[in-house]
Amino acid sequence: MINIVLYRPEKPQNTGNIMRTCVAIHAALHIIGPLTFSIDSKDLKRVGMDYIDDLKMFYYENYDEFLQKNRNADLYYVTRYSNRVYSSFDFSDPVKDIYVMFGRESTGIPHDILRNNPERLLRLPMVPEARSLNLSNCVAIISYEILRQQNFLNLSTSEAIKGEDFLEKENIKK
Repeated sequence: MINIVLYRPEKPQNTGNIMRTCVAIHAALHIIGPLTFSIDSKDLKRVGMDYIDDLKMFYYENYDEFLQKNRNADLYYVTRYSNRVYSSFDFSDPVKDIYVMFGRESTGIPHDILRNNPERLLRLPMVPEARSLNLSNCVAIISYEILRQQNFLNLSTSEAIKGEDFLEKENIKK
């Protein structure tokens, strides 16, 4: 299972989008506080829509509590300070629980955490002048790379709600 870990997220809109992504891909969301907004905020619920009712979410007061409750987590850290691209990691084992931590929108993951985990740092390539990408976009990119390596196990690869041949049937009705 994919476990998305947000280190002290600051924007409820990003967190809401990430919640929605987690539900869509059957990932668990772990939020490390303290937060600058309420989990019950209307912005968060508006962005997360009705998806958040199906979300598997865990909240931790701080990083130490997260580590204590997830002692054997196979944890990776997304940072611009890594020299290894996210696609160079092997995430192909669908049975393995993978944890991927993303930092705060303003400051990222604390540097002491990064320094203590040099072999577990990964980055998204971008132009040298760019500092970062949007947090919810980063979560989606990394998550879908993990899912791609696992052949999108348990995810629908065709239209399941309206039917695989919806476009063809819709065209016939016209």
